[in-house]
Amino acid sequence: GLVGGGLCLLVAAWCALVLAHDRAGRLGEALAGQEFRLRGVVENLARDGRRTRFELGVTRCEALAQDIACPPLGRVRLSWYADNTLVAGERWVLTARLRPPLGFTNPDTFDYAAWLRRERIHALGYVRATEAAERLAPAAFSLRQAALDSLAEVPMSAIGKRWLAALTLGAGAGLTSDDWALLNATGTTHLMVISGLHVGMVAALVLWLLRRLARWLVPDAWRLTGWPWAGAALAAFAYAGLAGFAPPTLRAALMTAIGLWVASGRHAPGWWQAWWLALALVVITDPMAPWLPGVWLSFTAVAVLILAWSGRPRPRGARGWCLALLRTQWLLAPVMAAAVLLAFGRLAPAAPLINLLAVPVVGSLMVPLGFCGWLLVAWPMLAGWVWAPFDLLARSVAAALAWSAQVVPLWQPAAWWHWPLALALLLWALLWLLPGLATTLRLWGGVLLLVSVALLRAPLLPPGTLVVTVYDVGQGQLVELRSRHQRVLVDAGPRFGSGFMPLTLLWPPDQHFDAVVVTHSDRDHAGGVPALRAQHRVDRWWAPRGNTLGLPSRPCVAGEAWRADGASWRFLSPPADAESLSRNDRSCVLLVTLGSRRVLITGDAGVAIERHQLLPRLGVGRIDLLVAGHHGSATSSAPSFVAATRPREVVFSSGRGNPFGHPRPAVVARFQAVGSRIWNTAYDGAVRFVLSASGIEVETQRHPGWSRRATVDAGDVGVESSP
Repeated sequence: GLVGGGLCLLVAAWCALVLAHDRAGRLGEALAGQEFRLRGVVENLARDGRRTRFELGVTRCEALAQDIACPPLGRVRLSWYADNTLVAGERWVLTARLRPPLGFTNPDTFDYAAWLRRERIHALGYVRATEAAERLAPAAFSLRQAALDSLAEVPMSAIGKRWLAALTLGAGAGLTSDDWALLNATGTTHLMVISGLHVGMVAALVLWLLRRLARWLVPDAWRLTGWPWAGAALAAFAYAGLAGFAPPTLRAALMTAIGLWVASGRHAPGWWQAWWLALALVVITDPMAPWLPGVWLSFTAVAVLILAWSGRPRPRGARGWCLALLRTQWLLAPVMAAAVLLAFGRLAPAAPLINLLAVPVVGSLMVPLGFCGWLLVAWPMLAGWVWAPFDLLARSVAAALAWSAQVVPLWQPAAWWHWPLALALLLWALLWLLPGLATTLRLWGGVLLLVSVALLRAPLLPPGTLVVTVYDVGQGQLVELRSRHQRVLVDAGPRFGSGFMPLTLLWPPDQHFDAVVVTHSDRDHAGGVPALRAQHRVDRWWAPRGNTLGLPSRPCVAGEAWRADGASWRFLSPPADAESLSRNDRSCVLLVTLGSRRVLITGDAGVAIERHQLLPRLGVGRIDLLVAGHHGSATSSAPSFVAATRPREVVFSSGRGNPFGHPRPAVVARFQAVGSRIWNTAYDGAVRFVLSASGIEVETQRHPGWSRRATVDAGDVGVESSP
C-alpha cells in the first residue's frame, strides 16, 4: 500500500537525481574546442598504432580560458597521439581539448552519441602534446590486473590468452576486432562477456561445496541450513569484484544472488517476484540501465526461462538434462534473435545450433578449466597442464565458429525487415511457450508465420517520388537519391587520417547502386570509394576527366544525361576541357528533375563555374533542393547564383566545429535573404527530403520533428533548421 508507493517514489526520485546529475556533467556546445587541465584516473586503456585511447575518471577540472567554467565532468574519452607509458589505474594530470559527446547521426545505424550517454562519458577529446602531462600516482594493486599481467608469461596461443582473460576475468577489452566480428557473426557474443552463465557457475560450484560441508558438519539438518546459499551469493559478488564490477558483471551477481534466494526456498519470493525485484535493484544501482540493450536481453532471457519451466518438474538423468537443454534452446532462440535484431540490426541464422554446442563446451569445460588454472597459478607447471586443454579448446572453438560463419554468414537485413521479422519470431516463440495450446495449432501457426515471412517484399516508393538523403559524415559529402527503381549515390564521404571511412557504417554489405557519381577526387568526397568498391555493387561510375581515383568510370561532361522512373538525371558541368580546371571546379554537377521538382548537387564547384556553366543551363524557376556548394564555403554560392536559383531547401554537409568555418555566415545569410530553409548535417544529423508533386517533406535524424529557426552569429555559425 502506502509503504510500497512511498518506496517506488523514492526509487524514482533517486533515479531522476542521478540522471539529472549525469546530464549536468556533459560538456555543452558553448565549450566545444576549449582546453582544460584535467586530473583523474586512467580507465579502459587501448592502444591502436600511434594512438592511445582511454577514459579518464575526472576528479578535478580547470578551464585554461579565464572567462569560462568547467562543468562537473565525470568521465571523458580521450586520444593521445604520442608515445606514453599510460597504465590503467594510474592518476595523471594532463591538458585536453574537449568537445561534446556526439557522433555521426544517420538513419538505421549505430548511434554513437547514445552509446556515450549510456556509458556516462561526458566529453570527447585529445591530449594536447604541447602541454606537460604528469603521472601523479602509480596504479593501486589490483589482483585482476596482476593476473592479467601474468598472462604474458603463460605458454599459450594468443587467442587462448585473450579468451582466458575474457572468460574468467571479464577483460573483454583485450579481444581484437576480429574476435568480436567472429562472435557477432555466430551469435555467441554472450559467451565472452561475463554474464549469468559465468557468475552462476561460480555460485553453483561454491554452493555444491558448501552444502557438502554442511552435510558433514550438521548431518541431521544440513538441508535447512541457510549459510551455504549465503556463501554462494557472496562468492558471486566476490567474482564480480575480481572482474572489476563492470555493469554486466554486477547485474549478473545481483540476479544470481536473488536466484539463490528463490531456490533456497526459505521465506523466498516467487520467480516472477524475484524477476521484478532484480530489475528494480539493477535500476537503483545503475539508473542508466533501462537504456542498455544488454539489460533487456538479460531480463528477456530470464523471463523466457521462467515461462518455459514454470510448473514443470526438474529434469532427471543425463537424458532428461539433454532434452531440457534442447527445449530451452528451442524456446529461447527465436526470442533472443528478435531482441538482437531490434537492438543491433543483425541475425546469426546458425546461432541456435551453434549455441546448443558452444554453451556446454564453454560453460562446462572451458570456464572450469580456466578457473582451475588460476587456482594453481602459484605452480606454473600445474597451471600449464590445466590450461593446455583450455588453449586447445579455444583454438578449436574459434576454428569451428569461423567455419560456421562462412557456411551460414551473418545476416544484416534492411531496416524495413526488422519489425516484421522480429514480430514473426516473437509469435513463433509464443506459440510454443504458452501452455495449453494444441500441437496442431502450434504447427499450423508456425507454417502460417513462415509463409508470411516468405511473402514479404521490400516496399517501393510511389511513382513520382524522389527521396534525397544527405548523410552526416562530418566534413565531407555523401548524398543518396532514390526513386521507385533507381538508387544513385553522389560522393562517398571522407576518409580520415586513421583510415576510418564513415560510409562503412551506413549500410550492411552487398548493397546495389545503379550509379555512383564521384564529383571530384578530394578525400572529403572520394575517401570512401575503396570501401564502396570492396563492399557493394555498382553498375556504373561517373567521375570527372583527369581524376586520380583509378575507377572504371565514365567522364561526367555537361550535357550527359539518362532517364529513369520518369526523372531526368543530367550533368551541367564540367565542360569537355575539364583537365584545365582546378580540382574543385572540375566537380561533376548533377541536376535531377522529376516532374516540377528539381534537385541540384554542385560538389565543390566555385563561383566561376556557377556563373558560366550552371546559370546558363539551369533555365528559369526555383531549385527545390540545393546541396550547397563546397560545404558552404565563400568560394561558392555567389550572390547572383543564390538570387537566380532561390532554392526552397538548402542543406550544408559540414563537420561540427570544422576548422574552415563552413558554412560561412555570409553564405548562410544570402540563402536566408531569398527565403530558403536552412539545414546542416553538423547540427541536424542526416537530413532526408521526400519530394513529390504534393510537396516536400523533411526529416532530420538528430532532431526528428523539431522546427527551429536558423541562427547566424558573426563569430560562430550555428545553422539550425527553420520552420
